[in-house]
Amino acid sequence: MRLIALSTLKTFWAHHPDAKQPLLAWHEHVKHADWRSPSEVKADFGNASILQDGRVVFNIAGNKYRLVAWINYPYRVVYVRFIGTHRQYDQIDAQSI
Repeated sequence: MRLIALSTLKTFWAHHPDAKQPLLAWHEHVKHADWRSPSEVKADFGNASILQDGRVVFNIAGNKYRLVAWINYPYRVVYVRFIGTHRQYDQIDAQSI
């Protein structure tokens, strides 16, 4: 998969250093994935929440942080739409961000 917005992750872990290693591990895993459907994402990340229209919520750092991605399955592209704490996540609409 091609991942868009690594810079978003870097900016986040600059303020939350404990997120750096889990985000790098997530990035590495996603980079080598070849997801063709939401069920394949769920098979890789059992705790991921599958939303509508290609949106997926990943739990990062033992569920301390949440990452919302939009996945374009035909083109194998993952767009990071949001990364934040649970409190920040509760203030957004993951389906439309």
